[in-house]
Amino acid sequence: MLNWVSAALLVGAVVIVVRWLHARVDAVGRTRAFPWFSTVCLVALGFACLVPGLLRARLEQRLSVAAETIVGAPVEVRCQAFGGAFVDAGADLGYVAFGPDGVPERATLIKRNQCRDLSAYLRSSKESPINEQAVAVHVLTHEAMHMRGFKNEAETECLALQYDADMAQLLGASPRAAHDLAVTYWQNVYPRMPAGYRSDECGPGKVLDARLSGAPWSVLE
Repeated sequence: MLNWVSAALLVGAVVIVVRWLHARVDAVGRTRAFPWFSTVCLVALGFACLVPGLLRARLEQRLSVAAETIVGAPVEVRCQAFGGAFVDAGADLGYVAFGPDGVPERATLIKRNQCRDLSAYLRSSKESPINEQAVAVHVLTHEAMHMRGFKNEAETECLALQYDADMAQLLGASPRAAHDLAVTYWQNVYPRMPAGYRSDECGPGKVLDARLSGAPWSVLE
């Protein structure tokens, strides 16, 4: 939406300049002053409207690079724009589409609030992430697991929390801080997830334990 507004404002500036060029002299031969104020205002507002989109594109690129390392293939991470969030009534924090053959798209949409929290996490020291940031990092990991082909939500959730520390490190956290983030999600968030996202077989030595060094129940060396 803002891109269209920006385009309209910049086109408006061009129209003003073109009209001035065709009427620089009035009917009695006087030179008309260049419409600096209106032109500069329209151009400034036009470029200002571009800033959110540029920042979102930069964030999406950073998140895509991290996610594709976890997935093991090129992927695209998109952040929900304001217009999409305005009409969105879904409860999911992220989404990956699966085709009729069960093969997932190599693209995911992360909801606006979670992208905001991811952006805040990237700007932070990452040493003491709040729960919302831990959730946002986990959402990115969870959707990466879907892009790898895991469809069952409980299995996907359990595997994702074992990759959260890896994802946090890819986003710039130290090994200790990344492990703490994974533990934060495992202890504070996972127990409160809906039943469809939890499994009694998710835990150390259980069926869904992938024996990964980054699991929140592992000992950080």
